Amino acid sequence: MTDDELQQRLQAHDPAASLPPADPTWVARLLEDAMSADQSTESPGTRGDSLAETRESGTRHRSPLTWLVAAAAAVLIGGVGVFGLLNNDRESGQVPSAGPGPGASVSGAPTVTELAAGAPTQGRCMVPSAEVLSNAQVAFSGTVEAVGADVVSLTPDRFYAGEVTDVVEVRTEPAMMQALVGVVDFQPGQRYLVAATGGEVMVCGFSGAFAPRLESLYVAAFPG
Repeated sequence: MTDDELQQRLQAHDPAASLPPADPTWVARLLEDAMSADQSTESPGTRGDSLAETRESGTRHRSPLTWLVAAAAAVLIGGVGVFGLLNNDRESGQVPSAGPGPGASVSGAPTVTELAAGAPTQGRCMVPSAEVLSNAQVAFSGTVEAVGADVVSLTPDRFYAGEVTDVVEVRTEPAMMQALVGVVDFQPGQRYLVAATGGEVMVCGFSGAFAPRLESLYVAAFPG
């Protein structure tokens, strides 16, 4: 329902719709006077000092006119409040909005997958296959953001296996990092396919620069 439709409905049921807007201060005073005034038929001489009323006796002796005036004043006050609220909303142009939903990130810190370089291989490497690659616990494609002495940072664009995170960091000792970089040839700004098992990067052709042949291996190892 729009504001205009709500306003039309309120006006249709407002008994004072044809009257000019009432001063809120005057309306409040009218309501207070109507509720506090004694409308009983007793003459002033017979009241004495019994002006104090209980809630029961005070309301029992109110005349119908008292309640009619009070009701009219209440309608006027309610109408002023409702139309004042609608007018303020239109003038301010502000629309209430929901706050963050439960579970929303407060710190906004990126999530990170941490890997390490595997120990140098002494024997001959096996020919990469989708069957062996499918055992990888982490597999993704991403772009190298930086290469340091003990860390390589990548921004992933697709995860084939493992938990999806914002960043992948390969951390290890400088000597082992140098060996890993020499095998995989990590270069800043370049895209790579990387697999890992047991938290260590798989080499021997399972991780390397992004290429159609290596990509087809990942697609075959992780269908869907």
